[in-house]
Amino acid sequence: MAVKTGILGLDAMLYGGIPEGDQVVIVGGPGAGKTLISFEMLYRGAKAGSPGIFYALEEDPSRVLQNAQAAFPDLKADIDDLISKKKLIIDGREPTEKMLSGGDVSAYEFGKVMAEIEDKIAQIGANRVIVDSASILSLLINDPIAYRRSMIQLINNMRRLKVTSILTMEAETPERSKLAFKPEFFIFDGIISMYQTGEGDKRTRAMEIIKMRGTRHSFVTTPYDITPSGFKVYSAEDTSLY
Repeated sequence: MAVKTGILGLDAMLYGGIPEGDQVVIVGGPGAGKTLISFEMLYRGAKAGSPGIFYALEEDPSRVLQNAQAAFPDLKADIDDLISKKKLIIDGREPTEKMLSGGDVSAYEFGKVMAEIEDKIAQIGANRVIVDSASILSLLINDPIAYRRSMIQLINNMRRLKVTSILTMEAETPERSKLAFKPEFFIFDGIISMYQTGEGDKRTRAMEIIKMRGTRHSFVTTPYDITPSGFKVYSAEDTSLY
């Protein structure tokens, strides 16, 4: 069964949506819109009746909300309504701040973060979870092997909880031609990559589905815009089918 992102052109690229229960990473450089598109996916799901959790590891949750409302002013009233009805929870940051105040992160401390995410999922019966940005874990966990184990643990826990999750991660470059995928990207069921090309005000945004296990998907690199009412993805596929 496919879980629709609610973003019409993206669902067309996915030939209907993300396979239910899969764990997907959205990777891109600064300014590509990783946080915003993952927030919109959660918002669209909540609007359709699927409660969701946005867990911010890096940014204060209040700033995540402010940025989303500023980027999508047409959706502000609906976002506020979903939050008030606990169909959409934006949380996190506090345990990350505690981890940042110490040295290298232990498995116990990382486990506390996972326990908090699990508690939030149970509170509202969430079946969609966003973790933004998982890249901070590479800064908090210095040992490469421990970092990779933690990422695998995170993915396995999401699978155990039977949620569909989106994790955002930073790319080292916004340019498609220079992009190199880190080994940890391939532990995910799916990879969506977001690019920026050009210079100054003439920069063009585009996205590509690198992989999505167990389902067909578009292989076309597709332009997109961020509008006051959400993402507009100019898919080559027939959006009316999805």
